[in-house]
Amino acid sequence: MGYTKEAVRGITFIGLIRVITRLLSFIKTVIIARILSPYQFGLFGIATLVLVFVEILTETGVNIFLVQKRNNIDEYINTAFIVSIIRGFVIGLIIFISSAFVAKFFKAPSSYSLLLLISLVPILRGFINPSIVKFQKELRFSTEFYYRSGTFFIETFFSILLIILIKSVEGLVFGMIIGVFFEILLSHLIAKPRPAFSFNPMIFKEVLGFGKWITASTIFNYFYQHGDDMAVGRILGTGSLGIYDMAYRISLIPITDIADVVFRVTFPVYVKISGDIMRLRRAFVRSLVFVILLVLPICSVLFFFPERIVSLILGNKWLEIVPVLKVLAIFGVIRAISVYSSTIFLSLEKQSLVTLISLVGLSGLLVTIVPFVLMWGIVGASFSALFGTSLTIPVIFYNIYKIFFKK
Repeated sequence: MGYTKEAVRGITFIGLIRVITRLLSFIKTVIIARILSPYQFGLFGIATLVLVFVEILTETGVNIFLVQKRNNIDEYINTAFIVSIIRGFVIGLIIFISSAFVAKFFKAPSSYSLLLLISLVPILRGFINPSIVKFQKELRFSTEFYYRSGTFFIETFFSILLIILIKSVEGLVFGMIIGVFFEILLSHLIAKPRPAFSFNPMIFKEVLGFGKWITASTIFNYFYQHGDDMAVGRILGTGSLGIYDMAYRISLIPITDIADVVFRVTFPVYVKISGDIMRLRRAFVRSLVFVILLVLPICSVLFFFPERIVSLILGNKWLEIVPVLKVLAIFGVIRAISVYSSTIFLSLEKQSLVTLISLVGLSGLLVTIVPFVLMWGIVGASFSALFGTSLTIPVIFYNIYKIFFKK
């Protein structure tokens, strides 16, 4: 059976999700950049850094596991739901307990109350119906389009409204909380089966055994992606972190979003054709060329016209991010290739290679981040990120060569 039609349809719908969410995110960014200061934006950056870190630290890999399963996954949903709820409470508790330490580490006492507030987000996320993974697994991309775009619209609308009304960074977190409430409701309305409070120890053991490489990979990948943020926040302060985080949002997210769209669509397709290496190779090469052709024009615009983009979108108070944008634009292209290439390894159940790639990138970052930041400030952080991700490319293509060409 051919999956080209489904892949094209999937890229169309998931691409539309990204276009809509990034358009809404762009509008939100412009508004909050005019209302909030870089310091306030840095406080939100600290809170989200901690949230993402603890979520990754407790990652079970259940979604990738469910997509990889070739048989019906309904029997796994109840156990996945219980695990998700428990994980959500654990994450929330860790953030709550560590809030004072984190505020002290970043020398930002104002982040304490924000961290306490954001600890509610993972607790609520735990109640989302795990059956939403079937949208991706069963290539039901139109359903996922309405689900994702609707959820993001609600979060963005209330975040903007609250920022305008209270002119405080807490508005962003309250917007996240409202968005999660809506996602919980929507997931239980449209995703089937609806989970029950039932736990199967054997299923849990199976998922846990699978997830060890995913957990290790996501932990390494977190520090690989956010080690530069931590160094900037710790060494240069919250205001510099806010500026660096804004540069990341403007330059890197649009580029890596393209790779993520193709990843979400091609991953379940590659799982279905993983038994045919020749067919898998042709599909991968076509999709990789597609990703590169899409990201290069965006990179070029960000690299050659950063000052105009910043002045037009954010205003002159953000011009400090201009040199960072140039470096992150190049970083984004390499990162997009890296993110997309992981689909091959995951579809062939080679989770250990994804872990290795993340570890290589993290090693390059850790070796250079502190000296680079001390020498060149936030521009040094972007060079460190670029160095780390560049080291992953030889590893990625060597293993792709082994899979497709070496006999």
